[in-house]
Amino acid sequence: MKIKLKDAADFVGGTVIGNPELEISNIAKIEEAGEGDLTFLYLPAYEKFLETTKASAVIISPKFKKTRSDLSYIEIDNPNVAIQKIISTFLKPEIHVQGVDPSASVDSTAFLGKNVTLGKNVVISSGCKIGDNSVILHNTVLMENSTVGNNCLIYPNVTIRENTSIGNNVIIHSNSCIGSDGFGYVMNQKHEYEKVPQIGNVVIEDDVEIGSNVSIDRAAIGSTLIKKGVKIDNLVQIAHNVQIGEHTAIAAQAGVSGSAKIGRHCMIAGQSGFVGHIEITDGVIIGAQSGVSKSIKRPGKYRGTPAQEMSDQLHMEAHMRNLPKYAEKIKKLEEKIAFLESQISELTKGN
Repeated sequence: MKIKLKDAADFVGGTVIGNPELEISNIAKIEEAGEGDLTFLYLPAYEKFLETTKASAVIISPKFKKTRSDLSYIEIDNPNVAIQKIISTFLKPEIHVQGVDPSASVDSTAFLGKNVTLGKNVVISSGCKIGDNSVILHNTVLMENSTVGNNCLIYPNVTIRENTSIGNNVIIHSNSCIGSDGFGYVMNQKHEYEKVPQIGNVVIEDDVEIGSNVSIDRAAIGSTLIKKGVKIDNLVQIAHNVQIGEHTAIAAQAGVSGSAKIGRHCMIAGQSGFVGHIEITDGVIIGAQSGVSKSIKRPGKYRGTPAQEMSDQLHMEAHMRNLPKYAEKIKKLEEKIAFLESQISELTKGN
């Protein structure tokens, strides 16, 4: 990366204070930055590093004083958004693999679009279709009749099971499995579990990103559906026949049970769990470690186990934290009541 400060400022819509011709070669955290680095400051907790940072320039919010004359600044209302735009444009990860590696196995019935990249030991099975400019890296396996759209990036060691459909601009990180068997069993007369064949598939729409070690199960019948723009963090389990609405984000270690439906523009925090066959409406935020046991029909913030509206849950949590105090108060009240009863008893003895 080589960019002049004035060009970076123009790109994000900020104002340069200092040397506009300063050349930036990297982006770094404010406490770790060195000469030639661009850093950013938008949280008060990091203001203390402004006096000691060795960065050459800082993207800074107007609310902070620019106390150092040896630094140059880009002043902008939201430095966090600005730095992300610069990273996304000028510091995209480079994939140093091109073309189809000789070790890749491509079935004769498979279709490869223009400028497709296949890494070492990639397997493309019969009936598969790979769109233009897609990159599939080492040891990834696509089983029969799966499709990958244009401009996709699939990192090493991903398994894509048969009949999976993946749209355009999708990113899948290492060690994830798309289309694994759903958890489907019935108990026979001997009280033994018998496996129910999972004959559906997984459909992933455009602009989805899936983290590492994610399992998305194929549907028992029909499709497990991940809609446009969904972002899924590492270590997430999506069970069979689940539907995730457009532009919903799911953080690490969350689990969604079979046939649950989550709406559009939802935010699911880490370690949340959803029982099966419930529906979550659009615009819902679920707090970390929540257990969602029933459908949610109103947009808003929810938290706890069982999950409830956050304001109610916070009141309950406050009461829970005060239980020792309540217990002490109750004990003292019981002692006062016992004393009063004894006094009353003494007063009534002579009557």
